[in-house]
Amino acid sequence: MPRHEIQTINPRVLGRRLQEARKARGLTQQDAAASLAVARTTITALEKGDRKTRPDELIQLASLYGRRVSDLVGPIEPIADFTVQFRAAAARVGPHDVQEELRGVLQEFQDLCQNYLYLEQLNGVSPGTTNPPQYPTVGTSPEEAGQDVASFERNRLGLGDGPILHLRETLELDVGLRVFFIRLPSRIAGIFAYTDELGGCIAVNACHPAERRRWSLAHEYAHFLTSRYQSEISVLGSYRRVPTSERIADRFARCLLMPAPGLRRRFKEISRAGGGNISAADVCRVAHYYFVSVGAMMLRLEELGVLPKGTWELLRDRGFKVREAQENLGLPPHSSDDQLLPLRYKLLAARAYEAEKFTEGRLARFLRTDRVSARMTLQRLSHAVHVLDGGEVAALPLELAGSITK
Repeated sequence: MPRHEIQTINPRVLGRRLQEARKARGLTQQDAAASLAVARTTITALEKGDRKTRPDELIQLASLYGRRVSDLVGPIEPIADFTVQFRAAAARVGPHDVQEELRGVLQEFQDLCQNYLYLEQLNGVSPGTTNPPQYPTVGTSPEEAGQDVASFERNRLGLGDGPILHLRETLELDVGLRVFFIRLPSRIAGIFAYTDELGGCIAVNACHPAERRRWSLAHEYAHFLTSRYQSEISVLGSYRRVPTSERIADRFARCLLMPAPGLRRRFKEISRAGGGNISAADVCRVAHYYFVSVGAMMLRLEELGVLPKGTWELLRDRGFKVREAQENLGLPPHSSDDQLLPLRYKLLAARAYEAEKFTEGRLARFLRTDRVSARMTLQRLSHAVHVLDGGEVAALPLELAGSITK
């Protein structure tokens, strides 16, 4: 730990951060005092800033609270803790050990979102597109609300009725969401949070298949559009009775990823070319084109009346194997972004480093890697591949911190 950081930080600022970290961990002052083998009044004095925290005490408290020392003494000002927002939702997650794992995940999620905001401030750029207003959903059925909101958003973003192949980039650049792909417990598909400081923040389970990640991302996007101030954890198979907000989000995801007008038009053409018939191969091809699972496409087509009800269930009962069918049809797996950090986040970190706003060690911490890997990432981001007239490939260096408007 750089000693100068603890020496220069305002004791009252550090005390407030220690108190917030302790409360987020669900610990009392007496718990913290027992860990340090001191009186409770000592913890009170530390949290009020009446007494300076010694380096050894800070290390012990950071470990107890599940934080890095740099989080407590660094320049990034903490926001309201995510774990408080998610207490009710976390109860659905499962056993105690899974909830403990989730606690760490939520802290990592919050740290990444705060880092993103800090990098924007450091570079003097705005967080992104202004958040669209929440869509009203009262007075309509969940299914109708989800469908209407998806249609409005497609029109607002100019997406037409075709597939959205780069959904993560679209939501980040055109909507202003902060999207991270994090290793979550297997039953958790995604997490959504919103604060006035950070805006909309989404974590998607990086361990899930690409099609599932896209569905989860669209699902969490619906929560941003319809119930922004209600933090949400999507736990697979956790509801006996699905709440209205979840029904809206699921309907929204279906309609956003598989818009009815485009699908009806495509399958009308397919049916006409096939003499009135639609084959499983046709569905596989269109599902691949829209970057959704075959099962999701089948159910959507049943919903639209393009296929008879129960078609997907019948195919599964007959032993239909999706992966085998896709291989036989020559449909390669999609090239899908599964990186923890979005490209814009990495570019902001690289730009700030090149402008000498922080050290290489801090760059590595922002990129969640070691210094060698951070240098390699910086090299990739700052050198574009360029093909010369003679066919020779060369690297074109880019000054990420420099202005391109002069």
